[in-house]
Amino acid sequence: MPSTAVSAAPAFPPAQASRPAQTSANASRSPWRSLRHPGMRWWSAANFLSNAGTWMQLTVQNLLVLHITGSAAATGLSVSVQAAPALFISVFGGAAVDRWPRRTTVAVSQALLGAVAFTTALLVALDRLDMTGLLLLAAVTGVIATVDGPACALLGNDLVPAEDLPSAIGVGALVHSAGRLVGTALAGVTVGFLGTASAYLANGVSFLLVASVVPFLRPVRDAGAPASPTLSEPAAQEPALTVREGLAFFARRPRLVALACVSAVSSVFGRNYGLTLAVLVTGPLAGGAGAFGTVSAVLAAGGIVGAVLGGRLRRPSVRLVGLLAAVGGVLQAVAGLSPSLLVLLVLVLPMAAVESVSDTAMTSVLQTDPPAHLRGRVLGVWNSIGTVWSLGGPPLLGLLMQTAGARGALVGGGLFVAGSIAAGFAVRVRRTSAPVAIRPPHGDATLPEALETAA
Repeated sequence: MPSTAVSAAPAFPPAQASRPAQTSANASRSPWRSLRHPGMRWWSAANFLSNAGTWMQLTVQNLLVLHITGSAAATGLSVSVQAAPALFISVFGGAAVDRWPRRTTVAVSQALLGAVAFTTALLVALDRLDMTGLLLLAAVTGVIATVDGPACALLGNDLVPAEDLPSAIGVGALVHSAGRLVGTALAGVTVGFLGTASAYLANGVSFLLVASVVPFLRPVRDAGAPASPTLSEPAAQEPALTVREGLAFFARRPRLVALACVSAVSSVFGRNYGLTLAVLVTGPLAGGAGAFGTVSAVLAAGGIVGAVLGGRLRRPSVRLVGLLAAVGGVLQAVAGLSPSLLVLLVLVLPMAAVESVSDTAMTSVLQTDPPAHLRGRVLGVWNSIGTVWSLGGPPLLGLLMQTAGARGALVGGGLFVAGSIAAGFAVRVRRTSAPVAIRPPHGDATLPEALETAA
């Protein structure tokens, strides 16, 4: 009967009717929303194993160099040799990523890294590895990484729609942190029971696991978005895939120049907490190795909190990156004035969280701002710039601590970071509120001019 049919389907109350929309909105802000895509779940699991293997090898490699040479300087040299290719040829690696099919590039680069790890394991097991061979293998690893790094980053982006990219980056940060904890913890156990070669062998297996997963990944493309290179769609069909084009795009893009400026200031005068806080804890705060270990643990916890918060971002902007970097600078300056270890621990957690959210926002802008056919080269340029700061920042900061002390370096460096970014924002606001003027060609920008917002 009609009346029965009507009574059998009562109307939902307003609160119930709106629940699906609310659930959808909550899901869209969830830091784990990228994991709803099967490809991202497989990719995250594979990368966890790979990160654990990599950190296991890195931990053992430092011990191996010390065993071979007995020199701490040689250990630093091996790290520098592996990082050097990123400084000089990352732009060419990025161009290769734009030109070659993405999944094929990742699978081949991971297999090559696995081959290097297996070769090292064999030489160690046969007791045939000397310092020259180890440095050569480190250099080969660095060369392969100039292609593997941007290729893996962009392949991960292909697995989620644009609105889920911050979540994917946040999940990636958590995977990296978890892999680091597991890898470093397993390094000592593995070497103690199975020998040094086993760590390299395990890392080689982890690379092959990633390579075996890649063929089964399927990109998720947004409607209307340009397709990125896949196994069946080589990017070689794109015109003018040159290194020069990537360099020119980066230099003429104020938003990217702004990110580089913020990164430079933050990397040189802040962020190096492993150095500055170690000196502060063991010096003015009169703590020992155990106290610094506690600070390091809180820093790691803050990084995890920041990765989760960063995953909730929807549309990160350059303005947000600058604001977070300035807040981090202020927190750093306050931490430099800490009267006790307890006060420092209270400040360290938000410092690390702000840094982690800033990194997620910066990476999201960097990987989505360029057009699809230029993203590999832009990441290559960025890797070269980042290597300059990572290699040059610690010595400059060490010189600052030598002249101003740990507190002076933290306070002065933090205030410089916050002040530089605030000055850039002020100039930007004044220029946007002033009468329209003719801009210089090609978008040339200084630090104040470069602090563009993400439209």
